[in-house]
Amino acid sequence: MQIRKLLLGAALLMGYGSSAQTSPEDVKTFTLGNGMKFLVLEDHSIPNANMYLFWKVGSRNEVHGITGLSHFFEHMMFNGSKNYGPKQFDRVMEASGGSNNAYTTENVTVYTDWFQKDALETIFKLESDRIASLTIDPKMVDSERGVVLSERSTGLENSNYRVIGELVQSVAFQEHPYMFPVIGFESDIKSWTQQDLENYFKTYYSPNNATVVIVGDITVDQVRKLAEQYMAPIPARGLPPKIRTIEPEQNGERRATTYKDISTPNVLLAYHIPQASHQDYYALDLFSSLLTSGNSSRLTKALVMDSTIASQVYTFMEASFDPNLFSIYGIAGDGISAPELEKAILAQIDLLIKNGVTETELQKVKNQKLVELYHTLETINGKANNLGKYDVFFGDYRKMFEAPALYQKVTTEDVKRIAATYFKERNRTVGYLLPEKKD
Repeated sequence: MQIRKLLLGAALLMGYGSSAQTSPEDVKTFTLGNGMKFLVLEDHSIPNANMYLFWKVGSRNEVHGITGLSHFFEHMMFNGSKNYGPKQFDRVMEASGGSNNAYTTENVTVYTDWFQKDALETIFKLESDRIASLTIDPKMVDSERGVVLSERSTGLENSNYRVIGELVQSVAFQEHPYMFPVIGFESDIKSWTQQDLENYFKTYYSPNNATVVIVGDITVDQVRKLAEQYMAPIPARGLPPKIRTIEPEQNGERRATTYKDISTPNVLLAYHIPQASHQDYYALDLFSSLLTSGNSSRLTKALVMDSTIASQVYTFMEASFDPNLFSIYGIAGDGISAPELEKAILAQIDLLIKNGVTETELQKVKNQKLVELYHTLETINGKANNLGKYDVFFGDYRKMFEAPALYQKVTTEDVKRIAATYFKERNRTVGYLLPEKKD
């Protein structure tokens, strides 16, 4: 059964087999005169469609004093424009049978619209209006500023990972703006000026800084016509400035500790790794699965299933434009200290560096990865998100179709090599989140 699913996933991703499957040739692209890029995939399986707008702006584009602005505009984009008042974006979309969401990362801000196919023009009207004529009303700014401040304090209160993650990020990066939390610093959020907001929007919400992906029960001709009608008149304002800061190579372990009212210690180990477009991305992604994907993965089995050293353990690496971090996060079991948990994690890493992995072990996680990719492409939402992700971060949506072969090419020697290259003491930042000390 597993082999059958694997072959089916490969067939879908690579475009082989029945006409219902997707191939690179099915994706049509065009770029408007103002530089806004469109990827369109017709999928008539259901009478719905979606639009993903990838804006190349995130916390990496910020500086001290204006941190958090990328995330703030994720809020402001729903708070009124020339033809639609505050909250009207949601109301008009819902009246048309649609829904939406948005998210901000260190690298991008993404807006997602899901709707019935007959609402395509309505979605173009809504999106083009807020891109061309967003209202940055001071009263609404103050209201949303309060919302974001509450979101920041609540997030830090409720999420232990947010606390330790912000700490480690700020220590692991000494120069690059990846040091900033996506939500921003509290003092910056309180002090953004009206001019800060207007300048930021004009700089980053220019149509030539966006990639738009539309997938569903629509036609390329429909999309092109509406894009020319509603998006093309929005003038380009020049591309944003490039990020020139390069994080120097880390040449020694860094450590940081903080405290919170928790029951057991949390440990976060972070290692610098290359950007998503680097050839080692696929080996690193498989390495992450080898560590924590499933009960038989190295860290999960050794620390959680076969012992009580950790109650939970995760690994995390994000697609990014610049070299970023590979994180290993563990929550200690009862009676386990932070040093004991750290030592247990490092012991498994050292085993991988010394002995590598078997062909069987590696093929298992390759199969897992391929099935994951297959499942994401079963829906129009998954197709849109992945097409945008690969086009924006890997430079070409066709990379999505090449991914199965690139994962399959990774060898046991590649895994051993990247383990020795990146997971070494000099390249490591260690964070401890410890239970609040009792007086």
